[in-house]
Amino acid sequence: MSDPIFFDSWFGLWRVFIVGVFAYLGLVVMLRISGKRTLSKMNAFDLVVTVALGSILASVLLSDSVPLAEGMVALALLIGLQFIITTMSVRSQRFRDLIKSEPSLLVHRGRYLHDSMRRQRITPEEIQAALREAGHDDEASVQSVVLETDGSLSVVA
Repeated sequence: MSDPIFFDSWFGLWRVFIVGVFAYLGLVVMLRISGKRTLSKMNAFDLVVTVALGSILASVLLSDSVPLAEGMVALALLIGLQFIITTMSVRSQRFRDLIKSEPSLLVHRGRYLHDSMRRQRITPEEIQAALREAGHDDEASVQSVVLETDGSLSVVA
């Protein structure tokens, strides 16, 4: 017998609804307790945690094999670890240097820094897109373009 594509049972729908409500409320409470920094996009670790939280939430919602309590513990564990990592990075320069990247200068005084672009795997076309988004015609019209620690490109006129 094949798996149903459109509908399996009313129990499955009710389970997703009930577990979804409780998982969502639990996640909101945990995020409020842990603070705004938990879901910031300041570095690669933050992105990984955000994606992992979404993955856990999806697993709890859609997998019968993951009970709500286990999912909530997994969410709390990730949020707790993120809290510890960010607290340690604020208190220790050595730890901060270990986990955080530095911004990279890609354009300086209107000139491409090709070695830096190559190291960061950024193409001229990506820089030109950032320039257009910032309202500039070309690299000669700006002081610098910086690849930030969160992967975004900042244009300084």
